[in-house]
Amino acid sequence: MTRFSAGGLVERLRRRSRVLGQMGRALRLFLPMIRDVLLRRYRPVPWGAFLWMLVALAYLVSPLDLIPDVLLLLGLVDDVVIVGLLLTRVDRHLAGYRAWREGREGAGEAPGEGRRDDERLP
Repeated sequence: MTRFSAGGLVERLRRRSRVLGQMGRALRLFLPMIRDVLLRRYRPVPWGAFLWMLVALAYLVSPLDLIPDVLLLLGLVDDVVIVGLLLTRVDRHLAGYRAWREGREGAGEAPGEGRRDDERLP
């Protein structure tokens, strides 16, 4: 039997908060990234992010689950855990886009403004 440790609990919460942060960041950046890709402001296209987001959405809408949703609490926890893991993968593939976007904001350009990357300077 393991003893309850406040330090261990804090460490576990810290790890989970990092994962939750990655999930939130992926969700916040994905739609603006799609807009910038479609408007040709951001290249190269992060195909990995698209793939992992597609897998996450497919898992959510698919009737096949690791634990059936009939088992209410366990079925929902299963969905949250799997989709959470997939969203952390999306976040990893958005690292380049995140750096590009922060560089533009740091240069004083609002997202969605300025020249496109494929436009040439004189």
